[in-house]
Amino acid sequence: MKQQLGQLTLLVRDYDEAIKYYTQVLDFELLEDTEMSGSKRWVRVSPQGSSCHLLLAKAVNEAQEQQIGYQAGGRVFLFLYTDDFWGDYKKYTSRGVEFVREPSKEEYGTVSVFEDLYGNLWDLIEPTFQ
Repeated sequence: MKQQLGQLTLLVRDYDEAIKYYTQVLDFELLEDTEMSGSKRWVRVSPQGSSCHLLLAKAVNEAQEQQIGYQAGGRVFLFLYTDDFWGDYKKYTSRGVEFVREPSKEEYGTVSVFEDLYGNLWDLIEPTFQ
């Protein structure tokens, strides 16, 4: 049996602010934005051509709000693979993305860590094993 991850839930403060960041700053594609009951929406974004998606879920209570930006306990939470590390690094930097670790060449590829608008840590990686 073949399996793969389809999507991950990412807690956000506001749907529209998150959509704007992921689509306009990181160049993700808005796959779906469907109104649900009440103020709930089904919002999915993804890097262009990726088979794994992020489900942007608006926090609905204090416990969820406290986890925004801290879903991995302060560790790198998400890994964004690219085939053009320096192009993406320069583009993101010019758009105000804060990189919290300088780029480095590692055995597995070129990598740097950035924070998204909520403080989640991401690895931007151009892997050597593509």
